[in-house]
Amino acid sequence: MELNLLNKKITVIGAGRSGIAASLLAAKKGAKVLLSESGQNNLEPKIFNQLLEANIVTEFGNHTDNVFDCDFIVVSPGVPLDSAVIQKARKIGISIFGELEFASLFAKGKIVGITGTNGKTTTTALTHHLLSNCGFKTFIGGNIGEAFSNFVDKTTDDSITVLEVSSYQLDTIESFHPNVSVILNITPDHLERYENDFSKYISSKFRITLNQKENDLFIYNLDDINITQNIKDGSFIKKSFSIYDQNSASIFLSGESIFIKNYQRNLQVSLQKPLKVIDTRDLQLVGVHNYYNTMAGILVATYFDCDLEAIRMSLKSFRGVEHRQEVVRVLKGVTFINDSKATNVRSTYYALKSFDPPIILILGGREKDNDYTEIFELVKSKVKFIIAIGETKEKIYNVFSSFKNVIKCDSLQEALEMAYENSSANDIVLFSPACKSFDMFRDFEHRGKTFKEIVNALE
Repeated sequence: MELNLLNKKITVIGAGRSGIAASLLAAKKGAKVLLSESGQNNLEPKIFNQLLEANIVTEFGNHTDNVFDCDFIVVSPGVPLDSAVIQKARKIGISIFGELEFASLFAKGKIVGITGTNGKTTTTALTHHLLSNCGFKTFIGGNIGEAFSNFVDKTTDDSITVLEVSSYQLDTIESFHPNVSVILNITPDHLERYENDFSKYISSKFRITLNQKENDLFIYNLDDINITQNIKDGSFIKKSFSIYDQNSASIFLSGESIFIKNYQRNLQVSLQKPLKVIDTRDLQLVGVHNYYNTMAGILVATYFDCDLEAIRMSLKSFRGVEHRQEVVRVLKGVTFINDSKATNVRSTYYALKSFDPPIILILGGREKDNDYTEIFELVKSKVKFIIAIGETKEKIYNVFSSFKNVIKCDSLQEALEMAYENSSANDIVLFSPACKSFDMFRDFEHRGKTFKEIVNALE
């Protein structure tokens, strides 16, 4: 039974995409809503008018004491849980819900939750594509596209919602219950949120299995030691994917083909000879990391008893997602790749693994304590030269200039013009920043769209 909000007082902290969606959902359910944002009002007029029309009270610039006059608080995932307003609310004894948790209280049907340091967006989009093509009524959102609160009222008893889930969202769950959970990989990221304690970040990721029960499925990467060493016991089904361990994995890569041992969802032990699902040459996704993503998506689809041939055809038609290794344009033999979603070094590592040299690599943005040594060998063997931009351009210059030519530029426009002027036919201009976007752009999507606009204007 969904939560009764009629005449309840609810405060929403954070006026980002998730906070706005939660506010509108709460108001629709009959609650009296205050949306409080510590920053200035940068909302589009259309969005702000939506809030006004829903009788949502707003405050910007700081959190007043009005915040605490409520039955409970809904917090946007980007709001630090150690912030003064959240700490005070907890001290007073006010219950706090994350937006994901709040939305899930009104959800119907099945839920697939997908997390991991890298690959979440691609795997979520692929899984949605597979299930939709197999005939299911399917929704997609969470940390990708729309916030869950924005569409949860559209879910039905026979629908499947595929959610990209971040560690920030998992930090605030209590009852969120995915029927299928996926952890793709875990590498150090966002450690400033976790007191620079990697174990706390790992624990946050594993919260995705917190409420899973018998007949639910947990899918994980057998090749990731940070996952395998931290798997918790549970009554739920466990299935794994691997490119190295054909004996233990439920689905694996052998040569240039993906094989699955058993695709009846309730069986964990193979009762038949492994079946070939697809040859990697038939996939439009490239790179080993995308083979991992693909195998995870296949396991989700087989849990819902999708026909293997339907899965195969859907895999062949999936073209990937915007801002993730997206081929934007080929101009005079030079290929421009938008990988704006690469907000950490590991993502850039995967991008460099996916493309052949010569590569002109554009790096930079906002980062804290990035360790670039992970990509040293790939830069040495594949990269023609580096263009550094953003707040971290001096650090990038200092890190790489001893063994690779590094050019510093003041804008993405200048960087792309420099890359194009110094390119030759068959070069790849790869924009894979390894950094967050907030020094120059609103988010990675704004950064990626700007990249594409500049590239498409080149002559």
